[in-house]
Amino acid sequence: MKRLFDSTFSFLGILLLSPLFILISFFIFIGSGLPVFFLQRRVGENAKDFSLIKFRTMKKDADKGGLLTVGEKDSRITSIGLFLRKYKLDELPQLFNVLIGNMSLVGPRPEVRKYVELYNQEQKQVLSVKPGITDYDSIQYSNENELLGKAHNPEERYIKEVMPAKLQLNLKYIKEHNLLTDINIIFKTIGKIFS
Repeated sequence: MKRLFDSTFSFLGILLLSPLFILISFFIFIGSGLPVFFLQRRVGENAKDFSLIKFRTMKKDADKGGLLTVGEKDSRITSIGLFLRKYKLDELPQLFNVLIGNMSLVGPRPEVRKYVELYNQEQKQVLSVKPGITDYDSIQYSNENELLGKAHNPEERYIKEVMPAKLQLNLKYIKEHNLLTDINIIFKTIGKIFS
């Protein structure tokens, strides 16, 4: 049922949002050239790597300067990128990940391998389900970049405080998820973006 829900609504989402995809691609191209999309290796279900698709919001090869972004202070983020991140529009291409089948609309947010290697046995349970575009932690930590931007050592704060808290929310989702929970999280996410 979840797969049918994901494939149906990701396809409809791509279809309905295709004009917006074209518009965003145009502004990224005008502002900082190609590529329009940013692919990053993330860890998915059963600890298998896959390529996460996003609209590129940073300067080319910016990920070589570190994996975390720290809000508006991060000079690697482009001007259009700031806007896309604010309204989570950079996440929209992940609908293709959902359609392909390596992500779900709702599920634990996929992490890069570097941080997954730090998970304890309990935390590794989040790898037992497909990662998602949104979940509880996406709602609670919608301002994560700003939060890390205020830290003296953003990566240390992420590893010691933010990541464990997010993983606890992921584990909560795994224990209680069903279709109604997923629909509720989707509407809460939309509400959070526009609030």
